[in-house]
Amino acid sequence: MARPGDKSRAVSKHLDIRIGDQAALVGRLTFVSDSNRRYSTFSYDSGWLASKAVFTVSPDLALLAGHQIRKAPSDLDSSFFLALGDTEPDAWGRRVIARANARERRDNPALRPLSELDYLCAVDDFSRVGALRICDGAGCFLGAGHDGGRRTPPLVDLGRVFQASRAVEANDDSIEDLRYLQGRGTSLGGLRPKCTVLDEDGSLAIGKFPSISDQRSVTRGEVLAMRLAARAGIRAASARIVMIPDIPVAVIRRFDRASGGGRIHYWSASSMLQSDRGEDRSYTELVSAIARYCVDAVADSRELWRRIVFNHLITNTDDHLRNTGFLHVGGGLWRLSPAFDLNPFPDKAQESKTWLSEDTGPVTSIRTLIGMASRFYLSRDEALAILREILGALVGWKALSRNRDIGLSDADVRDFESAFDHEEMEVALSLVGR
Repeated sequence: MARPGDKSRAVSKHLDIRIGDQAALVGRLTFVSDSNRRYSTFSYDSGWLASKAVFTVSPDLALLAGHQIRKAPSDLDSSFFLALGDTEPDAWGRRVIARANARERRDNPALRPLSELDYLCAVDDFSRVGALRICDGAGCFLGAGHDGGRRTPPLVDLGRVFQASRAVEANDDSIEDLRYLQGRGTSLGGLRPKCTVLDEDGSLAIGKFPSISDQRSVTRGEVLAMRLAARAGIRAASARIVMIPDIPVAVIRRFDRASGGGRIHYWSASSMLQSDRGEDRSYTELVSAIARYCVDAVADSRELWRRIVFNHLITNTDDHLRNTGFLHVGGGLWRLSPAFDLNPFPDKAQESKTWLSEDTGPVTSIRTLIGMASRFYLSRDEALAILREILGALVGWKALSRNRDIGLSDADVRDFESAFDHEEMEVALSLVGR
């Protein structure tokens, strides 16, 4: 935080915001931070507003000429417009960036403290989430490697990234570890250690590492949940376990990149709802937003309900709105993204982070979910048919978990058992006559 009257610690910077592989100019971002203020402004480029491809790049940025301002509603929220905020590093990435900066400031006390802009710009351009890109006044993409190239490691380097990440977790990192992780392990959100990686076929993926504090095989559990979701009729990101050599890393394919190459613009559900981080928001509110923004609101709302039921039955209680996303399909229209960040939590009570509705509160009951199905464009019979499909996938979770490409041991299965075998599962089975 800047000290009063200390102009050397104030930050004011202008940046160009571009979009896609073609780097079309969208507009100009200005960030201001000093002892009294912290905000950003954005103005659309006239060429973008006149373009046939024009659309609202962030739900809080109206398609208007002139400057629009964004102030963080709380210390938990970003000072950047919401779609840009979706590209910022979260807890893990910020931890790495902050620690590297602290090391540098020990050697050079004249360096100013990090600002929000520093975190935003530290993300590697090649791997930044979605399609928005940030350029300085000279037209250089920020967050690119020192040579202008990408810093995303190939799959064979996962071991090196894991070693550096583990050193950070253990508070035993070197300056070389921190420098290595810059751009490699700082481009994504979330609390847990992870990195962006180039898969064997050159596609962009996420590598998720076991944490030093894990009490169970979290990475294998996530891959299991992703595979079960696909079996349950959910569009889920492709996921597998990669060993390095005896550490199970969850490798999950990025869905914000087209199969033939190209960036796809992304909004989190939190951004679509223009939600503050401290707010309780509901799935029925999200259905209303889907009706406004999505190309097929009925299909996406039904899919959303299927995911809510699935999350409830596997005790995935980390269903906050940043763990649901949307992809731009063109013309300002959106589609629910593939499911991601699905994790069974055997040590948690079955209560969702996102409320079902403003009236019902968090998801705690499969009966309530069935009763609310009409809000998601489903009849009771259709809802029960979906429930039957989900249960058909979940009944075989133990057999699937032991498959070689997931690799849960008997002890691991026992660790996860209470996430799948519980009273709500019995209620669900009774509802479909099993």
